[in-house]
Amino acid sequence: MKGTDSITGKMTLRRADQDRLIVSLSGEWILGSRIPSSDEVQKRLDSETGIKRVAFDTAGLSAWDSSVLTFLVRVKNLCSQRDLRFDSETLPQGVKRLLALASAAPDGSGRTEERNPEPLFMKVGTLTIQFGRSFLDSLNFIGETFVAFVRLLGGRARLRRSDVVVVIQECGVQALPIVSLISVLVGLILAFMGAVQLKLFGAQVYVASLVGIAMVRLMGAFMTGIIMAGRTGAAFAAELGTMQVNEEIDALKTLGISPVEFLVLPRIIGLTLMMPFLCLYADLMGILGGFLVGVGMLDLNPIEYLHQTRESVSLSYMWIGLFHSVVFGVLVSLAGCLRGMQCGRSASAVGAAATSAVVTGIVSVIVATGIITVVCDVLGI
Repeated sequence: MKGTDSITGKMTLRRADQDRLIVSLSGEWILGSRIPSSDEVQKRLDSETGIKRVAFDTAGLSAWDSSVLTFLVRVKNLCSQRDLRFDSETLPQGVKRLLALASAAPDGSGRTEERNPEPLFMKVGTLTIQFGRSFLDSLNFIGETFVAFVRLLGGRARLRRSDVVVVIQECGVQALPIVSLISVLVGLILAFMGAVQLKLFGAQVYVASLVGIAMVRLMGAFMTGIIMAGRTGAAFAAELGTMQVNEEIDALKTLGISPVEFLVLPRIIGLTLMMPFLCLYADLMGILGGFLVGVGMLDLNPIEYLHQTRESVSLSYMWIGLFHSVVFGVLVSLAGCLRGMQCGRSASAVGAAATSAVVTGIVSVIVATGIITVVCDVLGI
């Protein structure tokens, strides 16, 4: 069996011309044999000047395995450190392919080379260009979605109803537990914080008004939007991002099927349809949380609490909350689908897309809340 100490690999170094160093490899370069070290190449490069590239002569190489690859990787690193050209044209085809794979694979060290800090104006310019491109991509995606929706109204969009039903189930029924928990807790917190102040004036009964108006007008829709951004928006981005990695979206385009119509529209329609119902359910759970505090801690009469809630909450508050929920549903679904369609071609890109979808969705919900609140104040409602 080969691979004993008697088997040796040989290396010779020579200058072919003024700027080229030839590394000649011969013999058997296999694990277990005595083979030269890359330190000899390093000493030669340090001792001589004028060398601009390193080439190889492997005509005498009779057998090789990963040991020669390790040697070449070290020599290549030496060339990179000295800004020398690493000429691999004369290497065997198998060695070149393995060397390319070794160069493309990450080293897993998690360390990055120290670089000179980028000038401030250059960094600002780069971020501005990236923001501009991202903004244009977002406008393009919104335009494609709008066109697809118009085609849907005309009965020409290629959309499966079963996909909409699946999305409705995932966004609706399966989201009830987390919506229930968060909404009840929000109602409890609002009632408790309000009771601390209202007790000073002996007006504990107005805790019902505080919780009812806050939940129905804004907090029910707002908390539902935040929950769906973290739950469903991230799921949309991860699903579409995985399809990008697996080239399923490219396959749809090859078949002449619009990914926006086939994948994006069902998700936007499903989430937008379910958000008003989730909002109403969140309102009910929030009022229930306030009811528990009012009756359990403030010793209010249950009938009195419910009567005060009914007197305080009007239909206009409910419609404002439902309008919030519809807007949030559109924004969260658009953010999730946009980041999923923009996903790269790696596993890490899927995680980045999901994270970006959550951040974009939450920011969109907060900005939309501020705009709608200002508009309602201007309109006097």
